[in-house]
Amino acid sequence: MDLDIVSFAPLAVLLPILGAALAFVLVRRPKAQIATTVTTITLTLLLECLLLAATWDTGAVAVFLGGWEAPWGITMVVDRFSALMLVVSSAIVLAVLIYASAQGITDQDQGGPVSIFHPTFLILVAGVSNAFLAGDLFNLYVGFEILLTASYVLLTLGGTGPRVRAGVTYVVVSVISSVLFLIAIAMIYGATGTINMADLAVKLAELDPDVQMVLHVMLLVGFGIKAAVFPLSFWLPDSYPTAPAPVTAVFAGLLTKVGVYAIIRTETLLFPGDRVNSLLLWVALLTMIVGILGALAQNDIKRVLSFTLVSHIGYMIFGVAMASVLGLGATVFYVVHHITVQTGLFLVTGLIEQRAGSANIDRLGGMARISPLIAILFFIPAMNLGGIPPFSGFLSKIGLIQAGVGADHGMAWALVAASVVTSLLTLLVMVRVWNRSFWRRVEDVEHPPAKLVLALEETEARRAGRNARAVTIETQTRTPAQSDTKTLTKTQVKTPTKIPKGPARGMVYPTVGLVAFGLAFTVFAGPLYAFADRAATDMLLRTPYIEAVLGPEAAAQAEQDLGGLEERGIHVPDQDNGGPGVPDSIPGDSEGHDVGDSTEGGQP
Repeated sequence: MDLDIVSFAPLAVLLPILGAALAFVLVRRPKAQIATTVTTITLTLLLECLLLAATWDTGAVAVFLGGWEAPWGITMVVDRFSALMLVVSSAIVLAVLIYASAQGITDQDQGGPVSIFHPTFLILVAGVSNAFLAGDLFNLYVGFEILLTASYVLLTLGGTGPRVRAGVTYVVVSVISSVLFLIAIAMIYGATGTINMADLAVKLAELDPDVQMVLHVMLLVGFGIKAAVFPLSFWLPDSYPTAPAPVTAVFAGLLTKVGVYAIIRTETLLFPGDRVNSLLLWVALLTMIVGILGALAQNDIKRVLSFTLVSHIGYMIFGVAMASVLGLGATVFYVVHHITVQTGLFLVTGLIEQRAGSANIDRLGGMARISPLIAILFFIPAMNLGGIPPFSGFLSKIGLIQAGVGADHGMAWALVAASVVTSLLTLLVMVRVWNRSFWRRVEDVEHPPAKLVLALEETEARRAGRNARAVTIETQTRTPAQSDTKTLTKTQVKTPTKIPKGPARGMVYPTVGLVAFGLAFTVFAGPLYAFADRAATDMLLRTPYIEAVLGPEAAAQAEQDLGGLEERGIHVPDQDNGGPGVPDSIPGDSEGHDVGDSTEGGQP
C-alpha cells in the first residue's frame, strides 16, 4: 500500500504545473483563478501528507519515471527528509497563497496583476517540489531553474524602480550560481559517467581525492549562493525586502532552504567525510555573526528579518558540519522550524504595513494599542526565533549545542559560543523591534505615517465610544438624584474623518494559522525530533537511499565504506535520538539498528 502511494509522488510536481495552466486560462476570472490555485495547493499538500505517512516507518522509496530504472532514467526519491520538507513547504505555501489573495483583493492588485501572480506562484511550487524529489543532479538543476524563473517574475511584480533594481541583482547572482552548478554537473558526468545521486554515492569514492575536492567545492559554491551563506549572501538583504510581503515571505521561507537541502544531500550522500568540515564550520561561524550584526544596524523590519535569515542559515551549516546524528537531526528539525517561523514573521510584517502604512521601526509606535492581535502574532514567532524556552527554536539550538559539545574540539566549541551569542543578539534585535514598533507611544515618534495616526485615532474613538455607552447605561439605571453626572453620547465622541484600511481577515487568518503551526513544533517536539533523527540516520548511513534506487547489491557495496567513513570523520549512526537532553529510550530504529550513545559527535 505504501509503495502504491509513493508511486504518485510525481504528482507533487505535475499538479502545480497543471494548476498553473488552468489558472492562466482563467485570466479574466480572478475568483475562479484564486479557487483553482488554492485547490491545487490543497490537493498537493494532501498527497504529500500521504507520502510522509508512507515513509514514516519504511524510509526511502524510489519512483522510476517511464519505467526506466536507475541510473539510466529519471528517478524521484521519497525519503523521510524529502517528505517532511514537501509537507512543510506546501503548508507554508498554502498559507501564503491565501494571504496574498486577500491582500490582492484589499489593495485592488496594486502590487501586480493577479493573472500573472497565481500561475507563476504554482510554477514556483512545482520547482520546489521537483528539487526535493530529484534523484539525479540534472533533475535537481531543473528544479532550481523552474523555481528561480518563477521567482524572477514574482520579485519584480509591479515594475517599480527598487524592485527592478533588486531583480537585476537577484537574476545575475542566480544565473552565476546556476552556471557553476551546471559546469559541476558536466564535470561529474565526465569523471564518472553518471549523474544519478545514488550511483554517484558509489562511484565518486573511486575518483582521485583531488578531483573529488574540485567537484565538491564547485557544488558547495553553487549551493552556497542559493542558500545565502557568508560570504555569498550579499545579494539577499537587498533583494527580498523590495518584494510584496507574501512574495518575500515565501522566498525567505523556502528558496534558501532548497539550497540548504542541496548542501545536506551533497555532504551526506555524495561526499561524506571531513575534508571540508573545517571550512563549513568557519562558514557557519561567519554566517551567524555577520548576519546578526547586519540585523542590528537595520531600521526596516523586512531588512532586519532578511539579515536574521542569513544569520540563522549558519545554524544549519553548523549541524551539517558536525557529521553526527545529533547534529544533523537538530539541523533537520531546525530547517522545518525556521521555514515556519521566518515566513510567519514576514507575513506579520505585511500586516503591520497594512495597518500602519510603514515597516520602518523609526516611524512606528503604539502598534500594541492599535492592534493587540498583530502584537501577539509578532511576539510569539519573534521569541521563537530568539530561542526562548520552551519554543522549538530553543530545542533545536540545544540540539546543535549538544552536538558541538559532543564533538569536543576547538572549532566546535567556538561554534557553540557563537551560536549562544547569535541567539542572544537575535533576541536583542527582536526586542528592539518590539519596543520601538509596538510598545512606545505614537506621540514619541518623530515622523509617524498618516495611516498610523489615523489608526490610533480610530482606536481611541472606538474605546471612547464603548466607555460612553457604558456611562450612558450606568446613568440610566440611577435614580434622578444620582444622575448629576453629565452623560456622554455617541455624537460627542470624536471620530476620525477618514477610517484607515487595515488588513483583511483573509490576511489575518492564514497568519494566525502559520503562527499556530509554528507552535505545533513545540507541542509535538518529541515525535518530530525522533523523526528528524531517523531521517538523519538514514542520510548518514546512505544505504537506505542507495538500496531504494539501485538495489541491495549497491547498498552492500556502500555499506562496506562505513569503516572508511569513520576514518574520514563521520560518526556512523546506530541509534535514535529522542531530542536534546532526552535519554535514548528507543530500543532501535525502523531498520533494526541497536541503540548507542547519541551524544557522540564527529571530529571535523
